[in-house]
Amino acid sequence: MLRLFTSKASTVSASFRKTVAAQHNWKRTIATAPVLLHGKGGISRGEGPYTVHFIMPDGEEISVKAVEGDSMLDLAQRYDIDLECACEGSLACSTCHVICEPDYYDKMEEPSDEENDMLDLAFGLTETSRLGCQIFMNDELDGLTVRLPSATRNLRVDGSKPVHH
Repeated sequence: MLRLFTSKASTVSASFRKTVAAQHNWKRTIATAPVLLHGKGGISRGEGPYTVHFIMPDGEEISVKAVEGDSMLDLAQRYDIDLECACEGSLACSTCHVICEPDYYDKMEEPSDEENDMLDLAFGLTETSRLGCQIFMNDELDGLTVRLPSATRNLRVDGSKPVHH
């Protein structure tokens, strides 16, 4: 008895839905939502009151504009600077390791224990090493210069470029 009821119920249900939809002229639609901008996605290149200088491993200097709260990782992604970010800024790797000028290093907040743990894994660690995802722009850091090390500890294929999402 239950099996008969179940098979008829699904047939009746489908038939009922079609009849009601036809009577009310209902149509299926696809709903869309606006794209959400995460973080500072709306900021364009060349905007911001602060300047940061990136020194590439080959010695090339790239100067970029920044706003309050931008991390070095944010800036690298915005300006297509080849700063790796294997963990996407979640403080779970050392691939965004940068070397800061001593004068600016002293103006930064002390690295957290978690950041120090990750820095211990970084290639070419120095006294002024920091993770790019943990350096946030403010008035005191205007004019900051960071140097990208010649290598990182990451298992990506040689010559591949990271894809930022």
